[in-house]
Amino acid sequence: QVQLVESGGGLVQAGGSLKLSCAASGRPFSSTAMGWFRQAPGKEREFVATIRSGGNTHYADFVKGRFTISRDGAKNTVYLRMNNLKPEDTAVYYCAATSNYPGTSYYPTRPYEYNYWGQGTQVTVSS
Repeated sequence: QVQLVESGGGLVQAGGSLKLSCAASGRPFSSTAMGWFRQAPGKEREFVATIRSGGNTHYADFVKGRFTISRDGAKNTVYLRMNNLKPEDTAVYYCAATSNYPGTSYYPTRPYEYNYWGQGTQVTVSS
C-alpha cells in the first residue's frame, strides 16, 4: 500500500513561516497529482494547493501569494512552504495523492478526488 507521512507542523506567531513535508513510501506509485488540504475544528476539509506530475500548480484563493507547493521526485516528497501565516490558517494539514485524471490538465480540488491520505500535521498560528 502507499503511505503518506506529513511533518513540519507546529506553533508559530502571525506573520511567521513554516514548511511542511510529505514523504511517500510503499507500493510503487506514479501519481497524476498530489495536494494539500486542511481542516479546522467545526469546519469541512478544504483544498489548499495541488501540483500535477508535470509540475504545474494550482492554489486556493485564500493562500495565493503566501503558500508555495513543490515536489522532489528523487526524494518522493511534496512540500508546502507557508509564509505570512494568519490565525485563520490554524488547522490540521493533510497530504494527499491521486492516480486519477491522467492525460489531462485538470486540477483535483475536492477530497473525494484523491486516493491516498496522510495522517495530518497540526499547524497553530497565534495572534
